[in-house]
Amino acid sequence: MLAGGEAEIAREELIWLLSECPDFLEAHVQLGLIALEEDDAKLARGHFGRAYELVLRTLEAAGASGLMPYALEANRVFFEAAKGLAHTLLATGKRKMALDVLRRTTQLDPADTLGIRGMMESPGSDGGCGG
Repeated sequence: MLAGGEAEIAREELIWLLSECPDFLEAHVQLGLIALEEDDAKLARGHFGRAYELVLRTLEAAGASGLMPYALEANRVFFEAAKGLAHTLLATGKRKMALDVLRRTTQLDPADTLGIRGMMESPGSDGGCGG
């Protein structure tokens, strides 16, 4: 739907999916991307942040320690949420929080495949989010 330019229909479907499964990570990330397209950084931050926090809480509850590489397809949605979250935090002047996202994600995958570190290091960067 998004590729066909039907953002409104996609948003409605994603919201319906979240009404049935509020922890659906991919739906949160897609809604975050739609919100960014509509220049609503606050809403985007909420969706990206929700997906990001859900994964961190799950890892903590499982007592998981170690790496969580982006190279594994199942992990990618977390890192996409993290990048979107870092972008929206930078865009809203919350650099310290964005740096915390960077720290946590690079602990889980030092490769930093999505370039979150580069978003932080660019002087004057608004944290461009092209994922």
